[in-house]
Amino acid sequence: MKKKKWIILFTTIVSTLFIIDVVASFYFYNLAIKRGPKDFLQGNSDLEVSAETLDVFLEGDWIDWTGQQEFETVEMTSFDGLKLHGYYLQSKEPSNKTVIFAHGYLGHAFDMGLFGEYYYENLGYNIFMPDLRGHGNSEGDYIGFGWHDRLDLIGWMNLLIEKNPNTEIVMHGLSMGAATVVMASGEELPANVKAIIADSPYTSVYDLFAYQMERMFHLPDKPILPSTSLVTDLKAGYSLTEASALDQVKKASVPILYISGEEDTFVPTDMAKRLYENTKSESEIITFSSANHGESIVLHRDEYLQTITRFIEKYVQ
Repeated sequence: MKKKKWIILFTTIVSTLFIIDVVASFYFYNLAIKRGPKDFLQGNSDLEVSAETLDVFLEGDWIDWTGQQEFETVEMTSFDGLKLHGYYLQSKEPSNKTVIFAHGYLGHAFDMGLFGEYYYENLGYNIFMPDLRGHGNSEGDYIGFGWHDRLDLIGWMNLLIEKNPNTEIVMHGLSMGAATVVMASGEELPANVKAIIADSPYTSVYDLFAYQMERMFHLPDKPILPSTSLVTDLKAGYSLTEASALDQVKKASVPILYISGEEDTFVPTDMAKRLYENTKSESEIITFSSANHGESIVLHRDEYLQTITRFIEKYVQ
């Protein structure tokens, strides 16, 4: 009888823990991956930036510049049937140089006007800015964190190449967008793709979530994160470990420039360094002092722009 009570107690505990794990997995999926407002990021100290950076992000001249341009809206159906939207701006003078931007988590295409103004006004590039799936005007009830988005980018590339077979393409991504362009690097890319700029990328979605679970919730990654990965695979069609920029760069053939702020507490600089150390193609890395997540373009603007210009001019004629 006593043994039976212990079995019942053990079974009850295991069942309870299993239920808690399942509930937590769906909670974290809805919290981070399902499309919708993300109130949990409000007040996150890891995303705090300097007053100078905040002023540029919210009221910089680039916002007016972006709003004044006559972007052409382009539509594409993704490999899994989503209608995606992108925005194309032809250069002032005829050019075969095109930059494809990829924005960050919860952002939208025109956020990348912060960088686009320089490419357009100073480098003479055509600009293409897509809304990644689950963002802006693009369809999708989940956020891809770069994994499915990498294939969407290739679809956009093919459309741009149809428009101009001689175009030379640079991909430039920020944060989640940086992970997106790096994840794309491991695919068989068109020969038109000449260089990649990855500003503040993460090594994998699992690594990012594990880091953030510790930072934000003071929880270990196991057992919740592996279960969340299963839920993500079920509902969004990819697992958190599968979505690995680190694995992709080991197959890369296009040159990559990694950029990171040395004070980045949201996506730590070590992730960019690990990507750089494992990149198969030609690669460089630059880190900027006193810069938190995505701040380098503001706090070190001249050096940032000089660095990306020098890098891409090695590969784009």
